[in-house]
Amino acid sequence: QVQLVESGGGLVQAGDSLRLSCAATGRTFRSYAMGWFRQAPGKERELVTAISGSGGYTSYADSVKGRFTISRDNAKNTVALQMNSLKPEDTAVYYCAAADRLGWPIRRSSDFGSWGQGTQVTVSS
Repeated sequence: QVQLVESGGGLVQAGDSLRLSCAATGRTFRSYAMGWFRQAPGKERELVTAISGSGGYTSYADSVKGRFTISRDNAKNTVALQMNSLKPEDTAVYYCAAADRLGWPIRRSSDFGSWGQGTQVTVSS
């Protein structure tokens, strides 16, 4: 099991940028893929982006491609989400998550076994 703590959410205007961070403790961080999910009111939780344990592979939802970038620092046990050109439809609670199995690709919510508490991102128009 791994403990995850997110930070960096907030209220921004459309077109602004925001950077989310997630600090992990409790397990060999570099061995497992990490992901960022989001859940808007009344909607299902969706996988926004994921990154492999080494950081060599990434995946993105079509809705954020070209605007969001995931990265990780295995020396510091952190993963970040840089969000640019934010849109009102990006408004959601964002969750950091750690995969509970080895390997890549990681695409399903069920592949993730540890979750952060979530951080609110609100984008005003």
